[in-house]
Amino acid sequence: MRVISGKYKHRRFDVPHSFKARPTTDFAKENLFNVLNNLMDFDSCARALDLFAGTGSISVELLSRGCQQVVSVEKNYAHVTFIQKVKRELGDEAWTVMKADVFMFIERCRQPFDFIFADPPYALERLAELPDLVFSRQLLAEGGLFVLEHGADHSFAEHPHFLQEREYGSVHFSFFE
Repeated sequence: MRVISGKYKHRRFDVPHSFKARPTTDFAKENLFNVLNNLMDFDSCARALDLFAGTGSISVELLSRGCQQVVSVEKNYAHVTFIQKVKRELGDEAWTVMKADVFMFIERCRQPFDFIFADPPYALERLAELPDLVFSRQLLAEGGLFVLEHGADHSFAEHPHFLQEREYGSVHFSFFE
């Protein structure tokens, strides 16, 4: 896992081969952040949320680019342990790592975020519910942006908060505001 830009640019972290997570590819991540650079100002992002954090790659990229506080939610123990190891190596106190089920976290969370990223397993049964849950629980702050990574078998174009979709190979990003 490598960091593309910002204060941690060129840092690399070796992800264990035993991981079951499907991390966002460098190609897709780089293109995602190119789009995000035109849609938001990372230095003005007070709170960011990374759901289904996996390796923590998106969280590190958000911190590197200037997000003031990043919360990573992941339920897999091995993945949380890896994310905490990366956090210790960076020494970044703006990063909160939570071992929790994403759906339980969404249900209990009471604080809005300026940016939310979700990268659930593509085969997740409840994947299509995520936009509605984020908006019904008012997790996205006014003027905020929510990005959902998913496979080609989902389309969110009819969702009332849908902004756009970007496709990079088999990776699709749906943007909501």
